[in-house]
Amino acid sequence: MSPGEVPALLSVRGLKKSYGANQVLNSVDLRVDRGNVLVLIGSSGSGKTTILRCLNGLEVADGGTVDVSGELRVDFSTHPSRQELASLRDRSAMVFQHYNLFPHLTVLENIIEGPVLVQRKPRAEATAEAVALLERVGLSEKTNSYPFELSGGQQQRVGIVRALALKPQLLLFDEPTSALDPELVGDILRLIKELAEEGWSMVIVTHELEFAREVAHEIAFVDGGSIIERGAPEHLLRNPQQERTKQFLHRLLFPF
Repeated sequence: MSPGEVPALLSVRGLKKSYGANQVLNSVDLRVDRGNVLVLIGSSGSGKTTILRCLNGLEVADGGTVDVSGELRVDFSTHPSRQELASLRDRSAMVFQHYNLFPHLTVLENIIEGPVLVQRKPRAEATAEAVALLERVGLSEKTNSYPFELSGGQQQRVGIVRALALKPQLLLFDEPTSALDPELVGDILRLIKELAEEGWSMVIVTHELEFAREVAHEIAFVDGGSIIERGAPEHLLRNPQQERTKQFLHRLLFPF
């Protein structure tokens, strides 16, 4: 990095991950500047979710480095410590495909658990911030409800609020609409788009191409654990250069 150059919020170099003989990630490089959105597209099993899980410290990669804001550098080739993986989680927050709310906790308890137990924030402060976030997403009346009492769309909004409550530097979304009924997808996508417009830095895995076109600063096509092609949305979606990218987009746009 040259003098005076602002470091990327996220810089990934040579990320590798295998499960036995199955190589899931093959030397993945990524970069996300502060306030930008990177969208990952690709077929099921291509490695997209594994990338997110490695960025959040939920999976331990076999090699490569992850740098966050020039403040934290985790080298996976040296078997990072629990503290280093925890530091990754401190800087990012994951919104899962299937919500992953704790069924025995109320909506409010789900949201404040991380800030109170992990970040040691005073309960009253965490509660006030959670209530404000719930009001923002139209769920203020669900504070004391349990996950089983919510629709899928409501559960996903709670999942997003839970991530926001941690005030992370980076938001990670793993196909946040794939488990929803089609009529509920638009609400979640609009909320994520609003967050992007507010300047949240994000990495999003999605199959919603029109949403990707609107929200992404860059799109990367993942196939077989590698980044096959990347570029600005209008360029990659309208004029892909790689034959494998063309095949994937054609199949997604014209499934029949």
